[in-house]
Amino acid sequence: MPISRASIWIGRILSTLVVLFLVMDGGIKLVPIKEVTETMQQLGYSGSVNQARLLGIITLLCALLYALPQTSILGAILLTGLLGGAMATHLRVDSPLFTHLLFGFYIGVMAWGGLYLRDPRLRAMIPIRPQSL
Repeated sequence: MPISRASIWIGRILSTLVVLFLVMDGGIKLVPIKEVTETMQQLGYSGSVNQARLLGIITLLCALLYALPQTSILGAILLTGLLGGAMATHLRVDSPLFTHLLFGFYIGVMAWGGLYLRDPRLRAMIPIRPQSL
């Protein structure tokens, strides 16, 4: 079943929001601002500048791979791993459920949903069919 132009645009918008978030998140880790290193320490990491920068580079690499149509599925897979690690970190320190722990889940749903709506290769691999009566 073909997908509508509106669905493709919704997918592009969702994917763009994910990329913008990742670029902002990765960018503040490259600098890194004081709040980044302090938060990393609160989450149980060393909070070193080098550690923050490495995490920023990994985040920006995931964003780049996700944004490029040729590597978008690989980018989504790597992004899923990154977000899973963030969720595990928040679970370990007993962060609030809906605002912190599940934030990675929200971004992941947006990333995969946006990719599904805009990429026919993914729709072919994972067809969603209406339930028959």
